[in-house]
Amino acid sequence: MHFTQGIANGLRFWHLPVDASRHGPALDAHLLLNLWIALSLLALAHLILLAGLAFRRRASRPVHTLLLEYIPLAALTLLFALLAARAQQLWAAQRYTGASPAAMQVEVTGMQFAWYFRYPGVDAAFGETRPSLVAPGEGNPLGLDQTDRHSGDDLVTSQLVLPAGREVDLALRSQDVIHGFAVPEMRLKQNAVPGQTAHIHFTPTQPGSYAILCTQLCGLGHYRMQATVRVLPPAEFDVWLQAQEAATGKRGQP
Repeated sequence: MHFTQGIANGLRFWHLPVDASRHGPALDAHLLLNLWIALSLLALAHLILLAGLAFRRRASRPVHTLLLEYIPLAALTLLFALLAARAQQLWAAQRYTGASPAAMQVEVTGMQFAWYFRYPGVDAAFGETRPSLVAPGEGNPLGLDQTDRHSGDDLVTSQLVLPAGREVDLALRSQDVIHGFAVPEMRLKQNAVPGQTAHIHFTPTQPGSYAILCTQLCGLGHYRMQATVRVLPPAEFDVWLQAQEAATGKRGQP
């Protein structure tokens, strides 16, 4: 805990966004470690260069290549391999390790130029969608098939609302081109690719409103493809969900 707090205090110096997710401190700590190592190597390289120039003027014989080239190169290779292995572990923890069975399921769909979010409802199953049924002007932007028995309680919103302290499993999709789903404060960034479903899971920790950005140049309206994720205390999230159910006449998640 003291180490994580120290990292958080140190990152304020680097002007990073506030950390509002449970996995964020580990990512921030790795980022700060990389920055300090890069700064140290920069200083060390200049010191070695200056010392080498001074030593060559005084030395009666050249310094062995093993000392000047191969040993530092081997040390750098090992260092960067360790950093890459740690980064891969952090990446895999979000993308290759499945979410908890108790995680809240939310589907995220990107399209030119908007984000839509779907909650599966009390049956915990998403209804079928069909491209031929996509009709944003008629209130069906995802092409939800109302004849499917799982579709009746699905809730579609233009704002991602989540309870603090509960793990969330996001299923990312795209209807047209590649979109980049990113929430800097949640330390999230994942592409939504047409024809594929990508999963990423996290646990929001700090209530508040955070911007959802598209990090891929997805067309002329890319600049306005933004949405908001609102993290609420669990009790307030239940109130919000009930209000959405009442407004749409659907029953949401328990």
